[in-house]
Amino acid sequence: MNLENVLVDLKENIGIVTVNRPNKLNALNKKTIDELHLAFKKLNEDSNVKVIIVTGSGEKAFVAGADIAEFSNFDIEEGTELSRKGHEILFSYVQNLETPVIAAVNGFALGGGLELAMAAHFRVASSNAKMGLPEVSLGVIPGYGGTQRLPQLVGKGKAMEMIMSASMISAEEAKEWGLVNYVVEQAELLPLCEKLAKKISQNSSVAISAAIKAVNANYTNCVNGYSVEIENFGLSFGTDDFKEGTTAFLEKRKPNFD
Repeated sequence: MNLENVLVDLKENIGIVTVNRPNKLNALNKKTIDELHLAFKKLNEDSNVKVIIVTGSGEKAFVAGADIAEFSNFDIEEGTELSRKGHEILFSYVQNLETPVIAAVNGFALGGGLELAMAAHFRVASSNAKMGLPEVSLGVIPGYGGTQRLPQLVGKGKAMEMIMSASMISAEEAKEWGLVNYVVEQAELLPLCEKLAKKISQNSSVAISAAIKAVNANYTNCVNGYSVEIENFGLSFGTDDFKEGTTAFLEKRKPNFD
């Protein structure tokens, strides 16, 4: 892929997506969002890629928000479209991706950066990470899912505090509130994410995709998550992975999932 602001690397069956605008603290502009969509789409379509890790270049920032200069003169219609398209091609897209996505949060994850991390299926942070949604200090609200995903992860009260105060929390606070799963020194961040990715990749990609769909259904309005779980549980019985997994268990060997 010939991308300007995003790097894509393959490490065995792990895809690593890196936002690469270090001079802008990896801030998201329209071009970067478009390129991230393309990177995730291509990796998701590659059957050899079992897990995707998303991170930021350098040691200072995962993604330190959106590129404010790009939309500071927008009107109501343009602002609405900015949010709608962002949800469609990146944030909701990542959340519903069939391939599991781990966010390796290295440094600042603010505004759209935290929203990207929250769209991932789970998060690991470096000890120097700082996270927050500072949008109200600019006279706007989080527009890429922050008002929805943050309460789901940390609870309504803490989310309200973070959004209304526009303040940042530390990596350890983020772990305490369930926003991230692990906190490690920066040098250990990608190695831990790769270790977790390798463990995930040993399991059935078909089953993992179905599990993502079922878990996400619980957070989707007017959708009965239990019904989605029942449906996908049943569908699992018709897959080659189910046959291989159960046969391997009965034969007391490790399964060989394609």
